[in-house]
Amino acid sequence: MSRFPEIIDNVVLHDKDDVYGRIYVVSAYAGTTNELLEHKKTGKPGIYKLFEEQENYPIKMLTLRDNLFRINESFRDAGLEVEEANEFIGNRIDLAINILRSMDNVLASGYVTRGELLLAARELLASLGEMHSAFNSANILKNRGYNTTFVDLSGWEDGRQLTIDDRIKDSFDRLDPFSTMCFATGYTKGTEGIMREFDRGYSEVTFSKVAVLLGASEAIIHKEYHLCSGDPLTVGENNAHPVCNTNYDVADQLADVGMEAIHPKASKPLEINSIPIRVKNAFDPDHPGTLITKEFIAPTSKVEIVTGSDSVACLEIHDTRMVGEVGFDLSIMNIFAHHRVSYISKVTNANTIDLIINEKDCTPRLVAELSDTFETVTTSLVAIVCAIGSNIAQPGIMSKAAKALADDKINILAVSQTSRQTNMQFIVKREQFANAQRALHAALCM
Repeated sequence: MSRFPEIIDNVVLHDKDDVYGRIYVVSAYAGTTNELLEHKKTGKPGIYKLFEEQENYPIKMLTLRDNLFRINESFRDAGLEVEEANEFIGNRIDLAINILRSMDNVLASGYVTRGELLLAARELLASLGEMHSAFNSANILKNRGYNTTFVDLSGWEDGRQLTIDDRIKDSFDRLDPFSTMCFATGYTKGTEGIMREFDRGYSEVTFSKVAVLLGASEAIIHKEYHLCSGDPLTVGENNAHPVCNTNYDVADQLADVGMEAIHPKASKPLEINSIPIRVKNAFDPDHPGTLITKEFIAPTSKVEIVTGSDSVACLEIHDTRMVGEVGFDLSIMNIFAHHRVSYISKVTNANTIDLIINEKDCTPRLVAELSDTFETVTTSLVAIVCAIGSNIAQPGIMSKAAKALADDKINILAVSQTSRQTNMQFIVKREQFANAQRALHAALCM
């Protein structure tokens, strides 16, 4: 979104003879939601944390306002009416500060449930980023002579108790997307709270719901890169190639290790309603991108993508009482559920269970509770490397992958693959993460 002038040429007006009939669900400009909530990758606290701890958040809000004004100024040459845009987002930030101050007073009274009010504050803050970018987008295209509509799904100053679905239906009920360009906020206000379950994935949920509720023929996700066979920065730009077709199963496998084409909970409604997803590089507009459908199976057996994560931990539980004990791992899962931890991979033998989890979830409290319950619990920071495809069920592919790693002097700490055979997962030392990707990509994707 921060390169919106290019998006206009590459996406919105790329086909000048067919500019209508599309709905654009936009995210906030780069870094804005990080400032409002917290940094998505590092966890660095933003305005929300200041509010939660009852610190001086209004000053930070005014600093954010000035930053958004600077973003607006950068789009003046693109056609944005800067003064109008500043007034729009400035008024909303001022009102947001007043609402937060009222919430602050209620919190300080101790008469309300703290969790619910904090969630409401989080939703309010999150909505500001998408309101800003969607308003600007509609304004810029309007000033270029097109009929545009700013679709504000944030429910700003709308006290009606609508569900997320009902708000989307109500907002689009009187609109004809074939006669106006619709720019909708990625945040949608609803009685169920879109962030309660999806948190930072809320814009993809809105995207999915709009597509389903309006019966879209295709849902297109514009990113700043192609969905490739491997990370070009790791395996080499000349070696990585765009994936042209794949299926929802592969998309789920990618999301599980943090390489999200789309949030898996947002993709399910699209999958159920047989709406294909197309992932496109917004800066390579003539490339068709990657088409994700429910039915696709590669006609010849092959690995489509090598990916993984070096931000995972191996949590190993060794207990001699495990042998033959029915439901032994249920007690592990109960502890995981208590700490709201999901695992990426699970490998077992007679008396040992290895669980690969996100490093940030491997907290001292989790490890302490497991250690109090089981004989030996150890943790190590590792990497997981995956060879994924819609059709990798071929004899010898596992041995080919293992040989490629062995030839590169990479020891496999653990390995996992289900009988569905869509994802071979290798656990390796963290420092060997990049080399493992290169070795597997060279052996399986070239």
